[in-house]
This record gives sequence, C-alpha cells and structure tokens, in this order.
Amino acid sequence: MATCDVCGKDENMPYNCRHCGGTYCGDHRLPENHGCPGLENWNDPSGVFDSGFDDSIGGGDRGGFRRTGSRSVLDRLGLDAGPGGPLSYFRNNLTYLFLAIMVVVFGIQYVFAPLFGVRLPSAGVNPGTTTWGQIFTLTTVHPEYVWTWIVSVFAHGSPAHLLFNAIALYFFGPLVERQVGSRKFAALFVVSGVLAGLGQVGVALVTGEQVAVLGASGAIMAIMGVLAITSPRLKVLLFFFIPMSIRTLTLLFAAFSIFAFVSDGGILDGVAHFAHLTGLVIGLWYGTRIKDRIGRGPRQLNIGPGGPGGPGGPGRFR
Repeated sequence: MATCDVCGKDENMPYNCRHCGGTYCGDHRLPENHGCPGLENWNDPSGVFDSGFDDSIGGGDRGGFRRTGSRSVLDRLGLDAGPGGPLSYFRNNLTYLFLAIMVVVFGIQYVFAPLFGVRLPSAGVNPGTTTWGQIFTLTTVHPEYVWTWIVSVFAHGSPAHLLFNAIALYFFGPLVERQVGSRKFAALFVVSGVLAGLGQVGVALVTGEQVAVLGASGAIMAIMGVLAITSPRLKVLLFFFIPMSIRTLTLLFAAFSIFAFVSDGGILDGVAHFAHLTGLVIGLWYGTRIKDRIGRGPRQLNIGPGGPGGPGGPGRFR
C-alpha cells in the first residue's frame, strides 16, 4: 500500500508517474491532475507532438501555412532533439548517458591510456606531474588546464570509486531529471561537479597543499541536495538496509563532511570533503529555487516499473 503524494489517500494499487516519479491515486494519476512538471515539456509542439512528417511534404507547408521561426543549430545539423530526431532518446535519459560516459572514461583511463604509453601515476607521485594526471584529474599543479575541469567529473580513481558513484547516480539522478527536465539536469550535474572540484583545489591552494581531484561525488551531492529540498520525505535505504529519509541521509553526509573538513583541512582518507560540501550547497540552493514550481516529489524509491529503487550513497571523490 502506498500514499498518494497529492491527497494522502492510501492506495492499494498506486500509479507511478513516469515523468516525475511521484506516487498517486486513481484521481490524481494523470499528469494534469497532480501538477506534473513534465507538462512543461508538452508546451513545445515542435519538440513533443511534431514528428516532422508533415514538414516533409510540400517543403514544410501545412495546408498552405509554412512554419515560422528559426531552426535550431541541432536541426540544421540534422540532429533534431524532437521525437523524430536521433537525439530524442536522450530526453529524460541523460542520467544514463552520464553513467555510460563515466564507464567509458574509466576504460580510457585504465585500459586505453596505458596502451598508448600514458603511464598510470605510481604510489607517492602527485598525479598532476604526470601525463595521465594532467588529462584526467583537476590539480593544484595545473588548475589552468580547463579540460580537466570537466573530464575530472567523469573520471574515477578505482573500480569501487566508480561503483559507488554510479549506484548513487542511477538511483537519485532520474528523480531530479524528471523534476527539472534533462537540460537543467545536465547543467546542474556538470556545473556542480566542476565547481566542487574547483572549490577543493581552491582551498588547497590557499592552504599550500597539493591535491588532485576526480570523480562525480560533488555533482551527486548536488543531486541529493535538490532532493532534500524538493522531496524531503523520500524514503531510501542507507547501505541497502537502514531506512531513512533523503533529508536525514543528506544531513548525515553533510555533518560528516563538515567534521572531516574542520579536523583534516578537507582531505580525509583520500576523500575531498570540501568538494562534497560545495556540491551540496549548490544542490540545496537550486532545490530552494525550484521547489515551489515542481510540486511534491515522490515519497519512496520503487523497484520495477514506475521508477528506480534502492538506496545509494555518494561514492568517493578523490
């Protein structure tokens, strides 16, 4: 039995909205009946309802009327992001695209790079002084290498590092993506990841330390920060068996990161805690801005049709 997110009614056979991930009774199952944020996407006829079929007849005329307005750059390149275009799959699926990029980058880091003579940094060597580190990590040695600002977000330091971040992104990412839309989700993920890494490097430069950071944990903490504001009662399982709300889980991670930063200057056991805090603050700020526009979020993660399920926890950000 589940509770409707709108009226609070107990429902034996609840409906899960595939657009926002919420749980609803029969009276509120339709997107228009629960103020689904996905309705905003339906206001773009050319992107949602227009397959482009009519435009192929008569040079784009529709019963004597020609479409007006400029075409986007993607349209001119033949990469229409509407339902009929090759980029349509990524609508509401950018979470999984980012997961795939993380896996591909990891393979390049540890399989293809060594094959092309790019050696992995040995123990005790600052990655920022090696070719490998200058490609995949954001460092205090070369913070001006702009490409590392983004590449480091998708790179990871070990299989466990990648696994923990991938689990958290897989479970929490789709919820935020459905709330804000794919474009804003992409901006949130990349910008928060970049700023988290730069924040950690900035602190290290001030304190005179040498660090190299990589990983998506800063971006994932931003995602959790958003959910802590928009869906504070969302129930998750820490380590897959300890039930708690997403708000409580986020507060626990924040408290631990603050303690680690104060006691150790930001890096503890190879984890960049100031980067975690930076991402979390960005997520809390963004969640506060949008909470009144997206309606109430889901109260639990569901396994099976209707939404991803199970808990994650942010992985390591080295």
